[in-house]
Amino acid sequence: MRKLESRKFNGNSLHHWKEARNPLRVAFNFLLIYSARYLPSLSLKRAFLRTCGARIGKGAAFGLGAVIDIFYPEKVTVGQDAIIGYNTVILCHEFLQGELRLGQVEIGARAMIGANCTILPGVKIGEGAVVSAMTLVNCDIPAKQTWGGVPAKRIG
Repeated sequence: MRKLESRKFNGNSLHHWKEARNPLRVAFNFLLIYSARYLPSLSLKRAFLRTCGARIGKGAAFGLGAVIDIFYPEKVTVGQDAIIGYNTVILCHEFLQGELRLGQVEIGARAMIGANCTILPGVKIGEGAVVSAMTLVNCDIPAKQTWGGVPAKRIG
C-alpha cells in the first residue's frame, strides 16, 4: 500500500508547482541530478545525489540515465549496494487535477532495479528484492522477492 500525503490545489496542480517547492531549489536539484544522470563515476553520482538531500547507501550504483525526483530528492532512500538500472525514474511526487501527492521512496540494501523502471511515490522496495526491467512499481515489494510488469506483480 502506497503511503502518500496530499496537498489540495484548485484545478491543475502543476500550475502551482512554485507554491509546492522553491524554484531556486528545483533548479539546483535539476542541475545536480541531471548531471549525475550522465556521469560515468558511481561515487560522483552518489555525491551529487546526496548533495540534493537523497539518502544513498555506501556502494549503491545508479546506471546511466537513472534519475531521482528533482522536486523532492530528500524523500529518496537507497540502501547499501543497491543497483538502480539504466534509465530508471524514481518519483516522490505526482501532480494531479486538484491535488499534489507526495511520498517517501525506500529501496532496500542489495535490491536490484532493472532498466527503464518507474517507481512511484510512497513505495518501499525491500532488502534484496529484484524488480525486472520495464516495471511500473506502484506498490510495496517485500524483501527478497522478484516482481515485474505493468503494474508490478510478483513473478518469482
